Amino acid sequence: MKYLGDSDYQHGSPSRLGVLLVNLGTPDSTQVKDVRRYLKQFLSDPRIVEVPRVLWWLILNGVILRIRPAKTAEAYKSVWDEKDGSPLMSISRKQAVALAATLNAETSPEGINAEVELAMRYGNPSVADALTRLRKKNVRRLVVLPMYPQYSGSTVASVFDEVTAQLSKLRWIPECRFINQYFDDAGYIDALAKSVEAHWQQHGKPQQLILSYHGIPERYRTKGDPYFCQCQATSRLLADRLQLSEDQFQVVFQSRFGKEPWLQPYCDETLKALPSKGIKHIHVICPGFSADCLETIEEIDEENREYFIEAGGEQFSYIPALNDQAMHIDMISKLIERHCQGWPEANREDINNEVVLAASRERALALGATA
Repeated sequence: MKYLGDSDYQHGSPSRLGVLLVNLGTPDSTQVKDVRRYLKQFLSDPRIVEVPRVLWWLILNGVILRIRPAKTAEAYKSVWDEKDGSPLMSISRKQAVALAATLNAETSPEGINAEVELAMRYGNPSVADALTRLRKKNVRRLVVLPMYPQYSGSTVASVFDEVTAQLSKLRWIPECRFINQYFDDAGYIDALAKSVEAHWQQHGKPQQLILSYHGIPERYRTKGDPYFCQCQATSRLLADRLQLSEDQFQVVFQSRFGKEPWLQPYCDETLKALPSKGIKHIHVICPGFSADCLETIEEIDEENREYFIEAGGEQFSYIPALNDQAMHIDMISKLIERHCQGWPEANREDINNEVVLAASRERALALGATA
């Protein structure tokens, strides 16, 4: 194998801590060709669709990519901003900027002197490009944070696959720490609770709080994926924090695809049935999404809102994701800081001392180094 080297490295140059934030992804535009390219990359991932590759290739290229891109492109048009593009991209960029400011603030107890880069598992900016930017900044210690609170093989493990695949091309890989879940993190639960309470202060308290998570096929769960259990745990912790009784909240799963059973109860079917049970005022929150996107804005706040109202519901309100709210960024910074314990950046007094670095460079040059 031919490895990518670090020919631009100079002895005595300061090493850096890097933080790589990774979310799902988005098409480059709402044009059908861009949506098709994005969907092909997404649906070609064996972590997403666990079907024999030859069979799935035929289904994907012969049927799905001929039909689905045009429909998906129309959905994206309903949420797309002409200047900022998709909401997921716009919000993710703001999160990365805010996190970098927090981690590098001299007055912040979480300040750990880090380079922050954003990547998307599918589409742009790619994981490969983000890692290249970090490498050029001399990052030698790397924290990877997939922006999914609950672990699933179809999300977090897929990010791990891609990051390690790209790192395997390097001759000199950085030290790595991979955060694969924070579903029960106290700061995360508190931020969710505060967002709900703020929403209630403005819109009143509903009959039920609906917690909607992205679904996965039921067979993934039976094969050992912990996602379902972690969604339930997040919901229970949030309900306890809000002091909700069992009849005041409900967990559902959205975004199913294909004909096989997915995690249940299904969001759309549940919302259609609630009014007939006397539940006509609901708020919906999506705790599995760290940033609002097509699935929350179009699928929940438009499509599923319509299902509920058409079935006789009277009041529907969507509680936005935590996005780039200060309490969310603060939670993420604390999470990263904990995972950096033991690394030099945790003690900022001695990190990259100029005198020490200069002496190191002189020794290297004396031993024959050329840079």
